[in-house]
Amino acid sequence: MTKKKLTGKTTVKSYEPTIYDAPAEGPTLTEVHIRETFTGDIEAESTVRSLQAERADGSASECGMQRVMGTLDGRRGSFLLQNEGTLTRPVLRCTWFVVPGSGTGELHALRGEGGFEAELGKQGTWTLEYWME
Repeated sequence: MTKKKLTGKTTVKSYEPTIYDAPAEGPTLTEVHIRETFTGDIEAESTVRSLQAERADGSASECGMQRVMGTLDGRRGSFLLQNEGTLTRPVLRCTWFVVPGSGTGELHALRGEGGFEAELGKQGTWTLEYWME
């Protein structure tokens, strides 16, 4: 198995947070819908759904799932990324991995892991170390 590290940027096209549970005490739960583009070693469009548990100080824990559709290192297809991380306003830092069995087209055997750092709702940087099974 040969692994290769990819890098690039993401640019958020839309960022739509919706609070769905705001108790009098404890973290507020928010669902966020995001549309973004990847540039660099991945040229793609992506749709994201994430859940955030925001504390009173504005920091949060986050988890999410996204579908990436385009080219990865010159191979066309789509795949899912699952992520988890922390928000320390305004910066979101997450690790992610390719969901096994989620690749399509030339990415059908894709596996990988990495992460990203982004200013909430804006541009970010990402890494992905990938391999094919």
